Amino acid sequence: MNLQDIPKLKHVNSDNFFLLCGPCAIEGEDMAFRIAERVVEITNKLAIPYIFKGSFKKANRSRIDSFTGIGNEKALEILAKVSEKFDVPTVTDIHEASDAAIAAQYVDVLQIPAFLVRQTDLVVAAAKTGKVVNLKKGQFMSPEAMKHAVQKVKDSGSDKAWITDRGTMFGYQDMIVDFRGIPTMREFAPTVLDVTHSLQQPNQTVGVTGGRPDMIETIARAGVVNNVDGLFIETHFDPANAKSDGANMLHLDNLESLLTNLTAIRKVVKSL
Repeated sequence: MNLQDIPKLKHVNSDNFFLLCGPCAIEGEDMAFRIAERVVEITNKLAIPYIFKGSFKKANRSRIDSFTGIGNEKALEILAKVSEKFDVPTVTDIHEASDAAIAAQYVDVLQIPAFLVRQTDLVVAAAKTGKVVNLKKGQFMSPEAMKHAVQKVKDSGSDKAWITDRGTMFGYQDMIVDFRGIPTMREFAPTVLDVTHSLQQPNQTVGVTGGRPDMIETIARAGVVNNVDGLFIETHFDPANAKSDGANMLHLDNLESLLTNLTAIRKVVKSL
């Protein structure tokens, strides 16, 4: 796994998994700083390469009255402030080809949402910025099919692609992770396991996605055992009142114990 494509991680020399972690959506500067400060403290202690995650807008929502953001430019500026204040790289998702060049001015990694990973114009636009492109595996796609998304990035003149598995639809209202897909996708690109989105329970009749945060450590442990390059975890200091995806988020107070356990497992796996 080469993190040298991200300037703020050039100095990192760690055998640990790397971590994409933060709130689902940027709700304001104070909340972003509060979460980033705590995650930086933990990851520095555990020698985990860290990328702050926050969506500058939420385009995929079940209901029209769901929170979509505080304003694109305002949220992107907060992401840039987080990066500067805490000296960490940042990642955000984009939804339209026109978002790519704009967001690339503020963040280090452009993330392609799972529902949009087959959108060629979007993937190509992200690749052409020169930023790392994090391709989230569609809930409807096989692990083998992700080689084509990675190839789109390469055909656009970039070799900076990651794949993130965020689970596969199981019926109408549940997700599963098929861990057989991890070694398959690692043949195509560095592979991340999105722990929290894999525990979503979508398509609820109330129009608000449910989740199983009690299973976060179970899924994360299995990912580390199966040699994922990175983990993706959404966290918040008040998940019950988060404006997006609170039902499957990890409470910020539980992050250190989780990562401590996962780092210990990683050391055992690397020693085998």
